[in-house]
Amino acid sequence: MMYYGAKELARSFRTVRGNTIQIAEEIPENKYDFTAAPDCRSVAQTLVHVAFVSALHLHLHRDERVSDLNTVNFMEIIQPIGAEEGKPRTKAEIVALLKSRGDEFATYLEGLSEAFLAETVMQPTGAEPPTKTRLEMLLSPKEHEMHHRGQLMTVERMLGLTPHLTRQMQERMAQHAPAAR
Repeated sequence: MMYYGAKELARSFRTVRGNTIQIAEEIPENKYDFTAAPDCRSVAQTLVHVAFVSALHLHLHRDERVSDLNTVNFMEIIQPIGAEEGKPRTKAEIVALLKSRGDEFATYLEGLSEAFLAETVMQPTGAEPPTKTRLEMLLSPKEHEMHHRGQLMTVERMLGLTPHLTRQMQERMAQHAPAAR
């Protein structure tokens, strides 16, 4: 019996995506071109990148059901994704993209069987470990998104915004603080 399965995977992905969407909604559209440093993605580019991260995993696990990553031509998969990421979009279009791509991926995840999640996939030659379960691999889009969400929260601070997760924590702490005398 698996304690962390498809439903938990989908739920946790939806939580992460929901937090990313809230950040996307809170950053003003006139700041979507902001970059934290030279050679970094802008806010808009980062959000669109996050929206498309799951495309690779849908291709590998849903569309092709790859069992050996050594057989995959990653450039063939990544180039069209990169072309999609490069299209200009408004803030509203980016938020809608985050929602629709997130819903698609989470819906896919929640329908997976324990047997499918337990299947092993050969990793590229020389990788350690040499195999991973599909569950391990399907956790990575969430982890990747959390990495970029951390970047976006730093950008929010640079723009003078307090990230919503920080505000929520401050509110919880204030509720538990002893009353001032």
